[in-house]
Amino acid sequence: MVDRALAALGIAGGRLVDVGCGGGGLWRLLASRFATYCGLDAVRYEGFPLDAQFCQIDLDRLATTPWPIPPHQGDVVAAVETIEHLENPWAFMRALVELASPGGWVVVTTPNQLSLLSVATLVVKRRFSAFQDSHYPAHRTALLEIDLRRAAGECGLRSVAVLYSHSGRVPFTPWHYPAAVARWFPRALSDNLLIIGRKPTAAAGRTDP
Repeated sequence: MVDRALAALGIAGGRLVDVGCGGGGLWRLLASRFATYCGLDAVRYEGFPLDAQFCQIDLDRLATTPWPIPPHQGDVVAAVETIEHLENPWAFMRALVELASPGGWVVVTTPNQLSLLSVATLVVKRRFSAFQDSHYPAHRTALLEIDLRRAAGECGLRSVAVLYSHSGRVPFTPWHYPAAVARWFPRALSDNLLIIGRKPTAAAGRTDP
């Protein structure tokens, strides 16, 4: 999804900051698109690329712990399947925007609570699909698409768009919908979604007295 979103907007070059980077898989996918990369996470996972920069941070303590890198560093700041793990997603979104350079992009992915799978699971089990007891406490906060749009708007992001994974599991089965079908009904048949928005440039954000 991230690669598809960046390609659609012609975004390339500069520095990619990957928040909640895990093993650095996003860098392996996008290395040809960016000049430099920095991954941030609670621990440096096995397999993290040896040639990539890593910085340690507890993302649930952003209010009391400063970022290990200066603000305005990322031409793209990405958080892939990370925001649902955190206690305060609105504060996290503000922190991501702070990391982005003026005119840079913020990309966030998370489980899609409005998929047929998630809605059916909510009706039957009274929990969203990705937030069953087996997922807790790793998955803490279920966010709807409208929550992400509101958070992005409150942070001042512009050109906000939502994309879907085009990959979704048929409720209560191990099978997945054909990708061609999921493209026709992306919100209903995608298990994950992505929101992308652009941080205003300093000139765009200036207001006259």
